[in-house]
Amino acid sequence: MEEIAEVYARALFEAAKDHGALDRVHDELGQFGDALEADRNLQVFLFSPYFSSEEKKDGVSRIVADADERLVNFLELLAERHRMPVLFRIRRAFDAMWAEESRLLPVTVTSAVELDQGLVREIGERIQEQTGRRVELVSDVDPDVLGGLKVQVGNMVLDATVRNRLEQLRKQVTRAA
Repeated sequence: MEEIAEVYARALFEAAKDHGALDRVHDELGQFGDALEADRNLQVFLFSPYFSSEEKKDGVSRIVADADERLVNFLELLAERHRMPVLFRIRRAFDAMWAEESRLLPVTVTSAVELDQGLVREIGERIQEQTGRRVELVSDVDPDVLGGLKVQVGNMVLDATVRNRLEQLRKQVTRAA
């Protein structure tokens, strides 16, 4: 099933990129996916074999009437081929391609207390300078870290929290005993 999602996502991605509508299609696909995920009746309609392809295509064209024409055509194609249930996987694959194309790097800064937004922004700017990629920055509060910071850049984690230091100390004491 993942291969199908990849093929469809790649086709939509390339069509949107070729027409300079990549960001718009990304946003609209996300909005449609969120709406579909939130509305059980819409899922039943689009996923059910009881409704014909034509009924589904008509419904899709009404729902996304003012969306980019490539996205409208794409969603109608999914409805016609009974592939609408794969939409969530297609969206994940499309999002990954879009993030790579946009050179987007997810960064999460976790602390025990709310950080000053200027400090968070400065951390993001420094990471952006060092990586040469656009940073998508999220600040998170987790009282369990006790103090310090944990910064996750992509899939790399720098853990300078008090909780982590205490855990390391506990392991050293355990090994020494």
